[in-house]
Amino acid sequence: MSVPVDTRVPWVAMYHSVGDCSDDPYRITVTPERLDRQLTWLARRGLRGVSVAELLAAPDRRRLVGLTFDDGYADFVTGALPVLREHRCTATLFVLPGRFGGDNAWDPLGPRKPLLTADGVRRAAAEGIEIGSHGLTHTDLTRADDLTLKAETAESRTVLADLLGTDVAGFCYPYGTVDARAVAAVRDAGYRYACAIDPGPLNGPHALPRVHVGQNDHTVRLFLKYRLHGLRRRPVEGL
Repeated sequence: MSVPVDTRVPWVAMYHSVGDCSDDPYRITVTPERLDRQLTWLARRGLRGVSVAELLAAPDRRRLVGLTFDDGYADFVTGALPVLREHRCTATLFVLPGRFGGDNAWDPLGPRKPLLTADGVRRAAAEGIEIGSHGLTHTDLTRADDLTLKAETAESRTVLADLLGTDVAGFCYPYGTVDARAVAAVRDAGYRYACAIDPGPLNGPHALPRVHVGQNDHTVRLFLKYRLHGLRRRPVEGL
């Protein structure tokens, strides 16, 4: 079944961890099997998952869906990457260069999940995955002072560019929280786009809305999320 989509409201799916979801109080984990079914759903509708950079650069976005994975969990290379490869999909992985090799210490509940090391990030990039910044340390930018805000945006981009030897185009706001000051800092740091969740009144390539996709998103829920996204969101200015 074909699903109409407004190309001015690009559909970007937000994932986090891909692995064991038996202890998952924040609903941030999908199993590899569920991810496989979700990507199969896309493929059967003539849709293909791509990185956000590829999505935004495409002259025709009608058959493209942005795939994003936040936080840079170590299970991306073991759980997500093989499934993406099987479906010939790319994605954007937003990582925390100030926490390479650490864990999700910002989550007070649930299990400690290891994060990718610098070598793991390089491996993902070598597999064709776009690497973006999620800030240095997963700090809420709307509550950061000026020095912290600059470090979380500009410094994190510099660290990633040095690590990968390439430009870093994308940023993702930790916790999805964003305000005009955070948008300005991200833009001034040189990012070409930034992902939020619900950016509210903010609009443009540095305040892209996304849709959470989780373990409970089966066929019907995916269809509704995909279809309603274009109806609930305003067209993104500047695309």
